[in-house]
Amino acid sequence: MEQNKQKLGIFYTTLSYLIWGVLPLYWKLVSHVSAGEILAQRIIWSFVFMVIILTAVLKWPVFFRECRQLIHDPKNLFSITAASLVISLNWLTYIWAVNADHIIQASLGYYINPLVSVLLGIFVLKEQLTKRQGISVVLAAIGVFYLTFHFGVFPWISLILAFSFGIYGLLKKTINVSAMTGLTIETMIVLPLALIYLWFQPETSFTLSAFTKTDALLCFSGIATAIPLLLFASGARHIPLALVGFIQYIAPTIMLMLGVFLYHEAFSTAHAVAFAFIWAALVLYMSSIYRRPKSKRGMQR
Repeated sequence: MEQNKQKLGIFYTTLSYLIWGVLPLYWKLVSHVSAGEILAQRIIWSFVFMVIILTAVLKWPVFFRECRQLIHDPKNLFSITAASLVISLNWLTYIWAVNADHIIQASLGYYINPLVSVLLGIFVLKEQLTKRQGISVVLAAIGVFYLTFHFGVFPWISLILAFSFGIYGLLKKTINVSAMTGLTIETMIVLPLALIYLWFQPETSFTLSAFTKTDALLCFSGIATAIPLLLFASGARHIPLALVGFIQYIAPTIMLMLGVFLYHEAFSTAHAVAFAFIWAALVLYMSSIYRRPKSKRGMQR
C-alpha cells in the first residue's frame, strides 16, 4: 500500500513539474499585462476554478468539514495561511522577474529550489540521506554555485523564488487537508488582497464589456495555475521532500529547452558546466533510491 502511494506520489509530482515546465509558453501570451495584475487575476480565477471543481465533484461537505477542523487546529491554520502568502510571493516574484528581463535569475532560482527542498527535508523533517545521495547534493550545489558566481550578480530574485517555493512545499507536506480544500482555502485567503489591488488600479487589462483574447487568457490562468498545484499537493504528501526537490529539475530543464530551441536564447559554457553537475546529481540520486531495498524505500516518507 505504501509503495503504491509513493509511486502515485511520484507520478503526480512529476506531472505537475512537466506542466510548470511548459507554462512559460502561456505566460508569454500575456507579457504585456503588469505583473501585479497577472498575479491578482491568477488568484481570482484560481479561486473561481476551485469553486467550480468542488461543485462538480460534490466536495462541498468535505470542504466545510475540513474548514471546521482547521479552525480548531491553530497549527494547520497557520501553515495554510503561510502557504497562501508564500506561494503568492513566489508568483509575484517570478512574474515581475520575467517582465523586468531578469529571466536568467528566475531560471537560476528554479535550479536552487531543489537544493532548498533537500535541505529543508534534512534539517526540518529529519529525512535521512545515504552517502550516495549526499554526494549528489554536493554535485548539484557545485553546479548551482558555479552558475551563480559566473554571472557575478547577487541572485536575490533567485533566492526568493527558491526559498518561497521550497517553504511552500514543506508547508504543504505538513498540512492535514485534502488537495482541493487546501488550494481553495489558499486562494480564498489571498483573494481579498487581489480584489483590493484591482479595485485601486486606475486601469486594468481585463474588461468583461469587451471580452478580448487577453481577458480569456487571464481567465484561464486559473486553470493553468490550479491544476499543477493540485497535482503537486496530492503527490508531495506521499514522497520524501528530498525526492520532491530533485523531481523539480524537470521544469527548469524544459524551460531551458524552450529558451534555447524556441526562443533562441544564448546557452553559454557556464550553463553547460552547471547543467552537467546538476544532471549528474539527479542521476546519482535517483539511482541511489532505486538500488535500495524495497522495504527501506517504502519506509522513507
